[in-house]
Amino acid sequence: MSEHIVPKRTYYLIFAALMVFTAITVGVAFVDLGPLNTVVALAIACTKATLVVLFFMHVKYSTRLTWAVVAGSVFWLGILLTLTLGDYLTRAWRTYG
Repeated sequence: MSEHIVPKRTYYLIFAALMVFTAITVGVAFVDLGPLNTVVALAIACTKATLVVLFFMHVKYSTRLTWAVVAGSVFWLGILLTLTLGDYLTRAWRTYG
């Protein structure tokens, strides 16, 4: 099995992009967007996570089996989040005591 050699320049560019996205996240935290603050922060976080998985975890240059495992894990995370949110939204909020 041959490994794909990634130039150092790619790692530096990805690191720079991650730093820019971090700065954007901090900047957006100081701007009042109402309910969109969370949406924007999560969109930036998902973008950063995708960059980390693709380049630093070498998924971009991996086999289809690795892509299937990553897709399956994202699908499973979606199931867990859906079930948790379903439980959270259907609870009766009562104060006891």
